[in-house]
Amino acid sequence: MASLEDIFLALGELKGGVEQLRRDFQEEKRSAQESRAGVHRRLDEQAEEIAKVRTDVAVDGEITAQVRNEVKSLKEAVNPSLEDWKRMKALGIGIAGLLALGGLSFGAFLMWAGDAAVTAVRHWLRIT
Repeated sequence: MASLEDIFLALGELKGGVEQLRRDFQEEKRSAQESRAGVHRRLDEQAEEIAKVRTDVAVDGEITAQVRNEVKSLKEAVNPSLEDWKRMKALGIGIAGLLALGGLSFGAFLMWAGDAAVTAVRHWLRIT
């Protein structure tokens, strides 16, 4: 059988092994706690980033809707002006055509009147 000294020695080794296991377990526990804290910190950061992105998307949607409404109102305001402009342009082209026709007619009349005046003056002066 084993002596009392061997038993105490075995108990001492056993106690040392248990204390080492306890230290390793505590170290492992602390390391796991730090790791979980890091994971939670990163999750919190991601949640904040997602919230910012959602806010940005919501604001962007509102801005897009405002721009769309502004473009629609400007289009409604500009369309009658464009129609008026087209009408004035057509009227201007018509007036320019009438002036050109009138100018040609007046020029033709002056040519005829000039020839008739020359003929009348020659007849009055009896020049052949």
